[in-house]
Amino acid sequence: MHTTVELKYGARRLSVDLPRSAGFLGVLTPGRQPPLDDAAAAVADSLAQPIESRPLAEIAAGCKTACIVISDNTRPVPNRLLLPPILDTVRHAGLRETDITILIATGIHRPNEGDELLRLVGPEIAARYRVENHFSRRAEDLETVGTIMGSVPVLVNRRYLQSELKILTGFIEPHMWAGYSGGRKSILPGISSVKTLEYMHGPEMIAHPDVVYGKLEGNPFHEAGLQIMDTVGADFIVNVTLDTEKRVTGVYSGHPVEAHLAGCRELRPYSTVFVDQPLDFVVTTNGGAPLDVNLYQTSKGIAGVAPVVKPGGDIVVASECGEGLGSDEFVQALNEFTSPDEWLARALRREFSYPDQWCAQEIFKWMRERTIHLYCDGISAEWQRKYGLVPCASVGDTVTSLLAKHGADARWAAVPDGPYLILQAR
Repeated sequence: MHTTVELKYGARRLSVDLPRSAGFLGVLTPGRQPPLDDAAAAVADSLAQPIESRPLAEIAAGCKTACIVISDNTRPVPNRLLLPPILDTVRHAGLRETDITILIATGIHRPNEGDELLRLVGPEIAARYRVENHFSRRAEDLETVGTIMGSVPVLVNRRYLQSELKILTGFIEPHMWAGYSGGRKSILPGISSVKTLEYMHGPEMIAHPDVVYGKLEGNPFHEAGLQIMDTVGADFIVNVTLDTEKRVTGVYSGHPVEAHLAGCRELRPYSTVFVDQPLDFVVTTNGGAPLDVNLYQTSKGIAGVAPVVKPGGDIVVASECGEGLGSDEFVQALNEFTSPDEWLARALRREFSYPDQWCAQEIFKWMRERTIHLYCDGISAEWQRKYGLVPCASVGDTVTSLLAKHGADARWAAVPDGPYLILQAR
């Protein structure tokens, strides 16, 4: 017998027929958190009745300048839903359009410009307001404001620092290092310098056992983000949660820490599935567009299931990778590859260091004891093999071969939403 599974893949669905073997745990998906009936009204209400905070209108009153940080196009944040009520509230509090900057938190990603920017914020907002991309390597756009964790330099976008009113927007989802995205991540890595990221995404941090999906308490990456946010300041956040169809399921506005934690708490039961025993293999994705844009981002889908796959097991990930491997620096890091063990050992000895190497480290970390099969239109089989991946021409055929490898009673599951679902062992 077979079951048809619709895997998230680019902007479409990849329909695959999978055999229903004795050890098949089934198709594992996030819990069905109901979408809001009127998301626009919920956003407006949240600005007036925020979590552990005064209303945004009161905070904005008397301010002369404002900076609103938004996510770039690699994140499915509904910026065009969030921005209008925020902008209206800030303007009615006395700020002029020319006093307001919308800052795109690109981290070290490429800028969003032209038609891409228009799609991100909408043509009316793009025409009326100053919308700027963050450039993590542009020294004149950055300012040093101190250190955290003893010696880590904190360099953040100057426009943000110089604004009286600082507002962060974003969405909360499981994140492979920060535990959950949203909140403080708008600043680190969103508008931080690559020099700060080289420390905070360094090999020791990425190798830390508590830097994982779904964990906040005791997670040094999360704690560093909170320290940086405390250092540079944030007045108000507007974060949302989304369902698997990218519909808004919750709005969490207010105190930059407490509102974010409230969203994480509400999302957790919907975004986590526990398994009683390790699995022999998993079929997963990178969540479809916009996240499965390249191999760099695909590390998230791999990391989302890898902890419950037993050593010697297999991960099959479908990720479109329409932009190929990723940035030049990420490719340089990949090109240091000879074997997973050697790459990781050399990275920890600091024999090489590239911006963007952290996602290569995440892939190779799990590749040490697990085989990673990649179904992908954007990267050739030759290049996949070069970096230790196993090209997958057919997800269904690969599953059949893995059942032959691990036995008819092999324990396995399909995760069509990829990193939007955390698999954890009990």
